[in-house]
Amino acid sequence: MSNILFEARHVNKSYGNFQALSDINISVEKGSIFGLLGPNGAGKTSLIRIINQITAPDSGELFFNGKKLTEDHVRAIGYLPEERGLYKKMQVGEQCMYLAQLKGLDKHEAKRRLRMWFEKFNMEAWWNKTIDELSKGMAQKVQFVVTVLHEPELLIFDEPFSGFDPVNAAVIRDEILLLSEKGATIIFSTHRMETVEELCDRIALINKSKKILDGTVNDIRKEYKTNTFEMEFKGNMLAFTTALWTGFELINKSSDGDHCKVRLKMLGNSNVNQLFAAVMPVCEIVSFNEVIPTMSEIFIRAVQGTNQVIA
Repeated sequence: MSNILFEARHVNKSYGNFQALSDINISVEKGSIFGLLGPNGAGKTSLIRIINQITAPDSGELFFNGKKLTEDHVRAIGYLPEERGLYKKMQVGEQCMYLAQLKGLDKHEAKRRLRMWFEKFNMEAWWNKTIDELSKGMAQKVQFVVTVLHEPELLIFDEPFSGFDPVNAAVIRDEILLLSEKGATIIFSTHRMETVEELCDRIALINKSKKILDGTVNDIRKEYKTNTFEMEFKGNMLAFTTALWTGFELINKSSDGDHCKVRLKMLGNSNVNQLFAAVMPVCEIVSFNEVIPTMSEIFIRAVQGTNQVIA
């Protein structure tokens, strides 16, 4: 039995002369958190709208649990759009009940689940307020609850932390992790690369309508590494640089008395043992670490259109 919940095969979409998606192929494993990344206008929102069947692809196929995606799958999907869509003059409780029933919950079950979430998020006092009486962050909490209330198999979060202060952003992050632990599959679109590293198992990066990166976060970071290392040592910087073997390039250095820090790039077929053998007679090594690029660095380099690794 396949472990893939959602799959897009050779998806294309254009609006007039503008190509939004070009031959997009992605697969999202059950129970995973999948990062859908890209700069503004790259095509992320177009793909999300197609998954939600708001629009249709010009060509290509989409599958949900191994079957072609149809309108029957809508209730198995929860979507939190970047542009929120609550009715501002409608009372919070009434609106949540209405949206919950649209997703297939009966009135009794909808109210039970809403009371649980409202208590969890300390929202009980908001039930009879209208949306325009709430702050942006409060309204975001309401929309988050509506998105997850029917416990869909697939959750799609588009910039879910927008409008939240750091405390409430952490609350929502923890809830997303808890939903994943309970078995929900999540597609996560954001510009916050530090959140991608923290939450996502796998990512796809779309730029100018095309997928340019796809893989696990760890594998992509390793792919973009560049044999660069950071070392801290006690000793004389001049003696260290003099002893430094020619198989290493000194990128930058700093010192505070006899406590020194350097960044080195390994060249050719040289190795760490050769480095240590060269410098240990003149210094005491305090720490030594390989520099693995962040997702933010990789994002910038990939979008700039170069395959060079990051120093």
